[in-house]
Amino acid sequence: MTKGEKVLKLYTRSRGCWDSIDFRHPSTFDALAMDHNLKKSIIDDIDRFLARKDYYKRIGKAWKRGYLLRLEKRILYLMVPPGTGKSSLKLQAMAMANYLKFDVFDLELANIISDADLRKAMLDINRKSITVIEDIDCNSTANNRSRSESDDSDNVQLFSLSGLLNCIDGLWSSCGEERIVVFTTNHKEFLDPALLRPGRMDMHIHMSYCTSEGFRVLWQRQLLLLWLLIQSAEATPASLAEELLKSDDPDVALGEVLNFLKQQKIKKDNEDKIVEETESSV
Repeated sequence: MTKGEKVLKLYTRSRGCWDSIDFRHPSTFDALAMDHNLKKSIIDDIDRFLARKDYYKRIGKAWKRGYLLRLEKRILYLMVPPGTGKSSLKLQAMAMANYLKFDVFDLELANIISDADLRKAMLDINRKSITVIEDIDCNSTANNRSRSESDDSDNVQLFSLSGLLNCIDGLWSSCGEERIVVFTTNHKEFLDPALLRPGRMDMHIHMSYCTSEGFRVLWQRQLLLLWLLIQSAEATPASLAEELLKSDDPDVALGEVLNFLKQQKIKKDNEDKIVEETESSV
């Protein structure tokens, strides 16, 4: 009961401290448009991880799990509209958090200035949490282990790859338990191999092209939205048919219907409001 009533928190780091707000993202595994078998494998892996506290202790391994969420590169080039690219990876991480009832810690590596700063940030993260590190491929430290640990231009020491590895799978990683680290990337091939091995990124999740199962979820969403709008908006069959005739492209035609129903709903709500105000004044 306590787990079900828990209000999740989303943490972000500023000025060396973690600040939080209530986390109420609606994403769930049921709503994710992805391959059914891949979705099931992720859920099974999470459940197995949670049930293995004694196993991790027995083998002397930190009770944590790392996931690499990778989006098919070509999707980014072919599909430009919002919601078809990086947001898919974010929704996956948010669905994990809602499934586990874990708080989310959004760690921006660009704001980390040294190994000590990274270590403090990781040590301050609570147990029963998901740490999300987005676009790990965009960080040059994660791409090249021979990178210099200092920036000659402003003489600011940056964190090193060895420091990152030590925090997620080294001495300091054992200071927190029942934690999950989620990395997202568009270019797995850019990452240093040391980051990719088991123990750091234990499960690699490839978000590829839309499958029939993913399309079914998307279509069910559209049908539900249409059903809700039709219930609340006043529209004749003839007017709906006219909207469908506006384009031969099914996506465009469906979009026209949705926009029409939304406008009808707004119009009906305004009319109802005027009627209520009139009746109350009388």
